[in-house]
Amino acid sequence: MKIKSRMKINLVQEIDRNKSLSVIIPCTGKQDLDKALKALAGDNAIHATSGCDVEEPYSVLIDGDRFDIVGIKNPSYSTAQKAIQTFVVKNAKRLGTSANIYLNHIQDQAVVEGAANGAVLGTYNYALYKTNIDSTGIGEMNFISDEKSKALIDRAADTAETQKSIFDLVNAPSNYKSPQTLADWAVSSGKANDYNVTVIEEVELEKQGFHGLLAVNRGSEYPARFIISDYNPEGATKTIALVGKGVTFDTGGLSIKPSNNMHLMKSDMGGAAAVLGAVELVAKRKLPIRVIGFVPTTDNSVDAKAIKPGDVIGSYSGKTIEVLNTDAEGRLILADALAYAVDKYQPDIMVDLATLTGSVVRTLGSNCAGLFTHDDALAASLIDAGDGVGERLWRLPLWDEYADDMRSEIADIKNLSDKPVAGAITAAKFLETFTDGHDHWAHIDIAGTAFKNNGVSRTHSATAFGVRLLHDFALAQSQN
Repeated sequence: MKIKSRMKINLVQEIDRNKSLSVIIPCTGKQDLDKALKALAGDNAIHATSGCDVEEPYSVLIDGDRFDIVGIKNPSYSTAQKAIQTFVVKNAKRLGTSANIYLNHIQDQAVVEGAANGAVLGTYNYALYKTNIDSTGIGEMNFISDEKSKALIDRAADTAETQKSIFDLVNAPSNYKSPQTLADWAVSSGKANDYNVTVIEEVELEKQGFHGLLAVNRGSEYPARFIISDYNPEGATKTIALVGKGVTFDTGGLSIKPSNNMHLMKSDMGGAAAVLGAVELVAKRKLPIRVIGFVPTTDNSVDAKAIKPGDVIGSYSGKTIEVLNTDAEGRLILADALAYAVDKYQPDIMVDLATLTGSVVRTLGSNCAGLFTHDDALAASLIDAGDGVGERLWRLPLWDEYADDMRSEIADIKNLSDKPVAGAITAAKFLETFTDGHDHWAHIDIAGTAFKNNGVSRTHSATAFGVRLLHDFALAQSQN
């Protein structure tokens, strides 16, 4: 899967008034809106609007110029992002090949950046494989603002371009997305953004003892891969390890899933995508901290060689695992990746992301992800980063009492609790077993947030949840 070139982004401080204008104006208050229209249309703008309290965007025509007013209720990064993204998606054909967004009137920097990010995200093409779609679209964004907003707009655009690339990865069906596809994406991104990528293939995986990953891969026609994306800037004194579940399609294996929504399981590599995107964005933004992404990737398919319920398998750590349910496969490949990251790199902080359990969806829905860690300071930092960009986390317990549910009679641990409750928690306790007691590890279950109905696509689609959260978390850690 090729990484697409970045769209053209312009910071424009003055408008050519000899041309007919079409300008999007985010609206956070009547006074600011009047100020914006006065700057754009002069005295003719007085009493020309209905304010910002209307439910839907509306347009104002002044001397042949069109101004699209997009109200942003409870202004924040995420509300501005969502409002502008939705408007651009719904009005893409009318906006043509170039869109203008006025931001000079907004004082809140989070709103400026959120609006800019949403504008670029709004140009994403969901029709990845349609043959009769018009190839033209918005290829240029003109942000009308002063020089002080340039850094914010640049970061917003960098973030959006990475998020759009992650959309492509997660939205791709399984016949367009194998473990090698993820590996190729990482290699291309590393070359483009100056970080190192290593891809470990099957023979070496066997030699090094990635038994969990290879066990899940046994039923697949596509060989497994283990991807290491290493951004290591000169002078970095702290290392963050990011681990992402990369199941490119999950049938459930022999413990097969119901067919009703199985097609959505193309998204079961949402954690891997978030990690790949976060490393790319950190490298783009040249943060002064080492960030390493670890992505174990395979699909989980049904075949004569597939692992069976009741099998006992090994793992990179040396611990044995009783596989009670082959649909609890993500934790098996994460176990190898977590153990490898600790063994080979001894990171200061380790965070894994995974579309791991239906339990977390039943608990939290699709508005936030589940966070598990023993480290209060780490939890606070991750929650703060997520709150800033609308990628919210809710902390759930990781108490030792839940570890009893994962004890096996014949192996060191089993991969599923016998109880039909607390599934997200017991899954986190399983993963903890393979962190070697790391003091600063966190697990984030993004099953409800990585792929959902976002209000702008016709069906469930990728959100790139975690990319900006992890970037901002790494930025904060680099400053500590």
